[in-house]
Amino acid sequence: MKLQLDKALSLVALGVLGVLNSAHAAPVYEIVNIDSYDLQGTLEGTRSGYALGVNANDELVGISKGKKKLSSSDVEGGVIDIADGIAPEETITYSIDKAIIANNFAFVAKENDDTSKPWLPTFDSINGTTPPSDTAVINSVDTFYYGINNAGIKVGSMTAPEKKTENTATANVADDYWYYRDYEFRGVAKSGSTEIPLVPPYTQFVNADKTKTVELGGWSAATAINNNNLVAGYASTAISKYGSDRVNYCLGTDNTLPLDICVQREQYPNSTGTRNIQYQTRAYVWQIDNDVATGSELPLGLTPATDNTLTFTAQALGLNDNGIVVGRSHVYRNGNSKALAQDAAYWAKDTEGNYQYHWIPMGSSIENSIAYGVNDNGIVVGSYRSYIQGYRRDKFFVFDTNTPDVAYVTPNDFASTTTDLSSKPKDINNKGQVVGYIETTYDKEKPRPKAGFLYEKSTGEFNNLNKLLTCESKGYEKASDGSWARHQIEVQDGSGKILQYNADILVVEGSSINEEGTIVGTAFIRKPSYQFDKDGNIVIGENGLPLFELSGSGEPVTAYIPRMVVLKPASSGEACTVEDNTDTGNFERSGAATLAWFFALPLVWFRRRIR
Repeated sequence: MKLQLDKALSLVALGVLGVLNSAHAAPVYEIVNIDSYDLQGTLEGTRSGYALGVNANDELVGISKGKKKLSSSDVEGGVIDIADGIAPEETITYSIDKAIIANNFAFVAKENDDTSKPWLPTFDSINGTTPPSDTAVINSVDTFYYGINNAGIKVGSMTAPEKKTENTATANVADDYWYYRDYEFRGVAKSGSTEIPLVPPYTQFVNADKTKTVELGGWSAATAINNNNLVAGYASTAISKYGSDRVNYCLGTDNTLPLDICVQREQYPNSTGTRNIQYQTRAYVWQIDNDVATGSELPLGLTPATDNTLTFTAQALGLNDNGIVVGRSHVYRNGNSKALAQDAAYWAKDTEGNYQYHWIPMGSSIENSIAYGVNDNGIVVGSYRSYIQGYRRDKFFVFDTNTPDVAYVTPNDFASTTTDLSSKPKDINNKGQVVGYIETTYDKEKPRPKAGFLYEKSTGEFNNLNKLLTCESKGYEKASDGSWARHQIEVQDGSGKILQYNADILVVEGSSINEEGTIVGTAFIRKPSYQFDKDGNIVIGENGLPLFELSGSGEPVTAYIPRMVVLKPASSGEACTVEDNTDTGNFERSGAATLAWFFALPLVWFRRRIR
C-alpha cells in the first residue's frame, strides 16, 4: 500500500521496527574504492570528500572540502602526515580585510584509471586553482563539480580569483590591502581542458538616472548536464530591491570605502549567513555547441505584480536526455496569491519548442517541495516537507510527467505504511532505481543517523544500502575458521604507544546511479581524534608524532568523517549479516552537509523579504 502525505499518518509505523531491512531481491553491492580498510575518497590535504555524479563510463565528479591546517613549524623535518586521524581545518572567514582562502576543490575519478588505483580522486583545476596539497600556494578560488555526461563534459560552479587594492584606512589597519573578487559564484562547464563560463544575464548594476554602472558579477551555477550537452542550473536575472539599496549606498557619499570593496562587503555572507546583495534568480539552461554556451531563462512559476518587491527564486537541478528539466520555483498554489510556496516543478518544451513551467501539485499541509532528478521515461523524484506526528519531516516522492493529473506517490520505506523517517532522493536511472538518503532511527528527541538507500520503483522494494554490502565493504575481515570480525586498525601515538580501533564504513548517501547500477555518494569512515592545544594546533609528542585523544580506558576516541564512496553490484558473495556490539563512535559533522547552502540559501533570501 502506498500513501500520499496529505492524509493523516498512522502511528502504526512505530510498531513495525521488526520488519526493518527485511528480505529483498536487490543486488549485493561492494565498495570498490577501499584501500586497506580505508576509503580513497578525498583529495590529499583535505578532510572531507563527496561524490556527486557518475556517467555510463564509470567516471565520476565530486568535491573535497576542509583544507587541513598543518602545524609544520612544530615538527622537525617538515610537515607531518596527519592522514591517520581527524585533523583540524583552516578557519575560513569572509572579510574585506583578510586574504581569500579557498576551501572547496573539484575532483574526478574513474574505474579505468591511469594509475594503479582505480577510482582514485584526482584534482581537476578550474579557473587556475592548484591542488590543496600544494601548501606553497594560497588558493582563492572555490570550485565545485555537480554532474558529468557520457562525453565526459563536467559542470559545476566557481568563484572568481582574489583581487586586492591598497588599504587606505588610517587607523586599526591589520593588513596593507583590501581583498575582493569579481563574482561570488559562476556556472562552468569543462570539456577536456576547455573551460566554458556560464555567465548569468544580470551582472551589472545601473543606477536610476543611468549615470553610473557597477560591476557586480551576478551569480550562476550548473547543476546537471545531459548527453545532448544541455546544461541545467540557475542564474541571476535582476537585482533585488534591498540589494539595489545597498549598491546605491556604496555609490553614495556616506560610504567611505572604495566602491569595489564596499560592494564586496555587501556580497559576503554576514553572521546570519545572508547576503545584503541578493538577486532575482531563475532556472536556466545552457546549450553547449563547439565549446560555446547559449543560455535560456526558464519561466518562473508565477507572474509577480509590477509593484511586488519580493525576491523570487527558481532553480533547475536535474534533466533527462529528452530535455525535461526539474527543480523548484516559487509559485502561487492553484493561482491563489495568498498561497505562495516554493515547490517542485518541471519544465518541458511545447509544440513550438518553448519551455513551459509545470507545477507538481502539493496540498496545503505541505510547506515546500523540490525535485532533484528525472529519468528518460519522465519519472521525477523529489521530496516535500510536512508535519508528521508533530515534527517537520522530509519525505521522498515519485511523480510521472506522462500522467500529470495523477498525484505524486510517497513510496513506503522500511514498513508496510508510511513512516515518519525523513528521506530525500537524489537520482533515478532509466530502470527506475532511485538513490538518496533516509533516517534510520525513530527517536524523536535526538538527531537521527542517516543511511543511503536504494529504491526499486518496479517492485517497490526499499533497502538500506548498508544492508546490501559485502562484509569486506563494511570493515570486516574473515578469520581462518570462517568467522568475521572488525578489522583492527593500528596507529602509533606521539607517546610511542600503538593504539587500535575498529574499522567501520557507513554509507550515508547515494548521490547518483548509472544504468549499470554503479552508485556514488558519501560514506562515513571511522578515524581517531587528535589532541589540540588552545590555539587549535595538533599536540606533538616527543617522537614527533601527534598525540591522539584517549578515553578513560586508554583507547583512542573515534569519530566519523565523510568520504567519497563508489558501490558496484558484486560479481559474487552475499550481503553481510554479521552483527556486533561495536561502539559506533561520534559523527564528525563539519562539512557533512555538502550542498546544504546550495539548496537552503534561496529560502533564506525569501524569508528575509525585501524592504
